[in-house]
Amino acid sequence: MVVCGDDGLARRLAAELRDVYREHVTVVVPTTSEARSGSAHGAVGGGRFGLLGRIPAARAAVADEQAAAVGERVLEAGEPTEEVLARAGVTRAAALALVYEDDATNLRAALIARRLNPRLRLVIRLYNRKLGQHLEELLDQAAIVAGPGLDLRELDSSTTVLSDADTAAPALAATAVAGTSKIVQADGLLLRAVERTPPQRGQTADPGLCTLALLSATTSDPAGNEGSELSGDQGPQLLPDERAVAAATGRGIVALEAVSHTGAAQATPRPGPAALPFGSLFSKRLRWSLAGIVAAVAGIAVASWQTTGEHPLHAAYITLLDIFTINDPAVDEPPQRQVLQILSGFVGLLLLPVLVAAALEALGAFRTATALRRPPRRLSGQVVLLGLGKIGTRVLARLHELQIPVVCVENDPEARGLALARRLRIPVVLGDVTEEGVLETAGIHRAHALLALTSSDTTNLEAALYARSINAEVRVALRLFDDGFATAVYRTLRAAHPTALTRSRSVTHLAAPAFAGAMMGRQILGAIPVERRVLLFAAVDVAGHPQLEDRTIAESFQPGAWRVIALDTTAPEDRRPDLASSTREDDGRHPGLVWELHPGYVLRAQDRVVLAATRRGLAELLGHVAPHTTDHAGDGYR
Repeated sequence: MVVCGDDGLARRLAAELRDVYREHVTVVVPTTSEARSGSAHGAVGGGRFGLLGRIPAARAAVADEQAAAVGERVLEAGEPTEEVLARAGVTRAAALALVYEDDATNLRAALIARRLNPRLRLVIRLYNRKLGQHLEELLDQAAIVAGPGLDLRELDSSTTVLSDADTAAPALAATAVAGTSKIVQADGLLLRAVERTPPQRGQTADPGLCTLALLSATTSDPAGNEGSELSGDQGPQLLPDERAVAAATGRGIVALEAVSHTGAAQATPRPGPAALPFGSLFSKRLRWSLAGIVAAVAGIAVASWQTTGEHPLHAAYITLLDIFTINDPAVDEPPQRQVLQILSGFVGLLLLPVLVAAALEALGAFRTATALRRPPRRLSGQVVLLGLGKIGTRVLARLHELQIPVVCVENDPEARGLALARRLRIPVVLGDVTEEGVLETAGIHRAHALLALTSSDTTNLEAALYARSINAEVRVALRLFDDGFATAVYRTLRAAHPTALTRSRSVTHLAAPAFAGAMMGRQILGAIPVERRVLLFAAVDVAGHPQLEDRTIAESFQPGAWRVIALDTTAPEDRRPDLASSTREDDGRHPGLVWELHPGYVLRAQDRVVLAATRRGLAELLGHVAPHTTDHAGDGYR
């Protein structure tokens, strides 16, 4: 794998590929002088790459040797020219990630790399999404021309264009919904790995959708410890069979489960034609005023009917004429008739301002119906989303796909996400989140989670602290630009509120796993760490794999190597190549994965399945390595 970049994303991406996927990585970073000049504005992130921009060349060489020892090579270069890319090994690499902050630099390097290696899997960072779509088509077409023997199915993952918003948004949405980073996304469904404590004697652990792993026998805190393999513990056991699970008494398990929102609020309605809020057309005070006037008119009409002895309809008609002052004065009429006419005129005077107020309120209500929706008063269990910029808009769309109730807070009335919120009929509070009363209007005291995604680190932190003062148990996720600052904020908030869940991540930290997954190919849906090991989730076509084809679900299960966890029921011609992407609203599709599989179902050649597998197990299944007969202990992870 080759990674080219000039900021913290390159460092994060290289670490993800090296530590999680155990790939050999070559990192192309700016030269020492350029890195030093770029460090003033954060062009090269902290950590070892940041040091490369400030230490002498001799120490940089030592750092390069240390990186090579763990499967990483650092190459310093000013620009990703053809010579530099060839020296980095692009001609024989499996994938190349171009994550420079400048779109033009990434574009030039992508064109050069495609010419050097038509079979290269390209992952490109571009902020211009429309340009990215055209670039994918262009580079795929160039690969077909340069390599006539390429299979079109192979080109489904040949070029992937991503932006920070596209990659960070799913992780932020998952944090708000599931409260954990151990998340896999499959065909619009959110899956999480949950550590369950050992069951009591006579009880059985809840396996969820399936049991992914048995934790180390001495691990009391699976989320924070890594077992004690040095003390004789056998460590975690990945993908155990039912017999191993039943025999592992006193050991916790890692179960896979689908995330469903259980808040008290109803799900956000699907977008449709803008509906007029007739229930809130008039205020309560105005409705009482109208009711009083109607009662007065009815009383006068009844009195006129009783005193004159005329037909009730005629009496009501005469009363209305008096109210609207279009009847003749009752000069020669009896005193009762004259009094009723005066009372009718007085009621008519009262009716005029009420009608004006009703017209103004109706106009305001109709304008609100076509603009922004206010949060319901008794809404609870919602996610309060701060900021509707580039990332906030993507998170809002993702939460809506998951049918999670959302209330947005935005200070800029021209923000790009307001149009989406208006179309989806999602409540929005316009105001500065740092001002008192804004978060209360959004219902933070009854909210399930707070997502602070504005472009200001201080604003996000201030909003999180203020939300904690109102609702100490609310789940908080902060978007912070500086990784070191994000770590410090996370540790401080965790220490101050140990019982509440807090997540503080930089954009590069959130984006790196998505870029790494794209470099591994669209067949990889994600990875979940289990203590010191890693489980991969992949979408695999059954055809061509004798370990799966014409076998039942039970027969295809290889303990410790791979396990079929879902079946894609979508017709082959309608399948999307990337199951990790969320379901789009505009195509009218619904997730086609079936998770409750019968053990006797026979897999056919036209089927596509979702597998949970160890690294070596997936490599064996795909034919990348020779079959291995051990327990796949080589799947360790640092």
